Amino acid sequence: MPLGKGWKKKVEDITSVYNIKEKLGAGAFSEVVLAQEHGSQHLVALKCIPKKALRGKEAAVENEIAVLKKIQHENIVALEDIYESPTHLYLAMQLVTGGELFDRIIERGYYTEKDASQLIRQVLEAVNYLHDLGIVHRDLKPENLLYATPFEDAKIMITDFGLSKIEADGIMSTACGTPGYVAPEILEQKPYGKAVDSWALGVISYILLCGYPPFYDENDSELFNQILRAEYEFDSPYWDDISESAKDFIRHLLERDPEKRFTCQQALQHPCEQSMPHPSCATSPSWDLVQREKKLERPHLEDSMENGDQRGARRSWAAALCMSYPPACGFTTMTLHQHSCPRGGGALPFPVPLPGDISAPKGPRS
Repeated sequence: MPLGKGWKKKVEDITSVYNIKEKLGAGAFSEVVLAQEHGSQHLVALKCIPKKALRGKEAAVENEIAVLKKIQHENIVALEDIYESPTHLYLAMQLVTGGELFDRIIERGYYTEKDASQLIRQVLEAVNYLHDLGIVHRDLKPENLLYATPFEDAKIMITDFGLSKIEADGIMSTACGTPGYVAPEILEQKPYGKAVDSWALGVISYILLCGYPPFYDENDSELFNQILRAEYEFDSPYWDDISESAKDFIRHLLERDPEKRFTCQQALQHPCEQSMPHPSCATSPSWDLVQREKKLERPHLEDSMENGDQRGARRSWAAALCMSYPPACGFTTMTLHQHSCPRGGGALPFPVPLPGDISAPKGPRS
């Protein structure tokens, strides 16, 4: 999908376009800074990608950016502009200020089924939109879901879907993703498609409802074995008050066979989601099960250890979700894969002031 001439704006120095405010984050191949456009108050999250990381992949990058430029969805962080300097490619992304879903889960300590269903519905609609365009995210996880604003009712936004697009036949083979969220077919090194995103959404849904991941082990080999067997449980007491409808929803997403796994469209038709209106609706629905409003307390490592519950300790929220995994893949001819792991992305071609000259919550990560 050639972009033709003018798909990126040439600049000698990006600081001639933006006033760089502060560093927001770093990924494996890029860094993100808060930038304000000269002559306006408009703020963007500026992703700075060294050209040396793109060598030999220019055509693929151009193809993928052409797709990104077409994406317009209220729950997907938008690509606003593209600049090129002698040393870097710059992607000016929509700035969202509500922080990661990961952090909000930690801060809140619980999600009701109602809250979780509203959130997952937004993500399902956005991922279904991407799938209709032939795009597979391949790294859905709470760190890549951002809130648009700090307010409680803020909409959720998907970020870091990189520059990835499936081929015309809908099949990919590059092994990539984050270990705890990766689908069995990827681990088996089989050709895969959109169903890998459905699997990841099943993992996220599970986490939201109980507070810990369905698959976890400090040993990666054992973790992968759990995933390959689709070996997970609805542990008591954390799942005792979760509805059967919600459990059924998760079972269909964490289906080992990608051919039988729910598509996003099928998931949206599940009773668990059908009973929920879009978050923009003013009315609050009546749930068919009283338990849906129950607050879901998170398991604690300390309690598990004191009770001698090694399984609970192993699967505790803090230990499981705060682990930092290295990326499982890098640049290929099909993908410019961005991870939220805090790894250096190379020196920026301009000085970044210390935080404090502008107040903006941290959010985007590369």
